[in-house]
Amino acid sequence: MRIVAGRFKGRALQAPAGEATRPTSDRARQAVFNILEHAPWSDGLLGARVIDLFAGSGALGLEALSRGAAFCLFVETDEAARGAIRENMDVLSVFGAARVHRRDATDLGVRPGSAGEAFTLAFLDPPYGKGLAEVALARLAQGSWLAPGAVCVVERGSGEAGFAVDGYEALDARDYGAARVHFLRYAPAGGGL
Repeated sequence: MRIVAGRFKGRALQAPAGEATRPTSDRARQAVFNILEHAPWSDGLLGARVIDLFAGSGALGLEALSRGAAFCLFVETDEAARGAIRENMDVLSVFGAARVHRRDATDLGVRPGSAGEAFTLAFLDPPYGKGLAEVALARLAQGSWLAPGAVCVVERGSGEAGFAVDGYEALDARDYGAARVHFLRYAPAGGGL
């Protein structure tokens, strides 16, 4: 697993040992980031504030930092995965632009002041088939984690039924092997969009 493009292009990433995480393939990651950088509904990555939920190895958030994001908060409960994220952050020297938050993505609470401004881009890559993305999206909204208009990238199994969450509008969906990637915009009622 490697960084696909940007200032860290080609740098190898560590993945946590075991079966607890399922890293997004390099091919799918490249396709997702091409969409984020070129879709008419996206503001691109330059200066983005990113939150990477169910972060695993941190590959999605680290790819965003490589491509110009300003900051990434990695949210992960698994100890081995947090260790891999920290190792990857160390190898890429991004500690000033990234933090690891040991929290359940389905129980985020209210965004603390220490987290800085609301996030403009969110990645959610939960275990397939458990309905965790829907819960995490609702918690992001309830806790004021996202800026109005933030783009959310949600990976689910390609065989899973469609889904909708109040406060989010569907932008696009693409299949990559066993994964279906949904692109959503956070559009809260009265959010000024």
